[in-house]
Amino acid sequence: MGRRKRLTARQLAVLDDLFGSELEESSVLEKHGVRRSTYDRWLGEKVFGERFKQHLNGLKRRSELLMAKYSCLAAAKLVELTASGKEETARKACLDIMTMPNKISDEVGQVNRTEGGEGEELSELSIETASKLLAVMAEEI
Repeated sequence: MGRRKRLTARQLAVLDDLFGSELEESSVLEKHGVRRSTYDRWLGEKVFGERFKQHLNGLKRRSELLMAKYSCLAAAKLVELTASGKEETARKACLDIMTMPNKISDEVGQVNRTEGGEGEELSELSIETASKLLAVMAEEI
């Protein structure tokens, strides 16, 4: 008995609701009358599993794009917070700004490793340099 090479309408509907609606997994299965055992079997099937992974990768790409779009805005907001009247808020913003280059270089390094690239690494800021940058930014505000 050969395996089917296409997804059924029911499987497609389940995938659409899993990835395109606000419903939880159990609610989607209940809505479509799919038993957990059937769903688990589907996940083990090559075609369904591949389509499931495609949906997951699409969500991951969209979330990475969203994060990239708003990272500049987030950085600008942090710079604004360094001038906050609340000392603790300003202190935390300064610390976040100083650690930002490290986080960015770690993320770039991960991307380069997964893509097999040998891209140039971002250099880390020393605490002295970061302090001077923050002082200059504070003067501008």
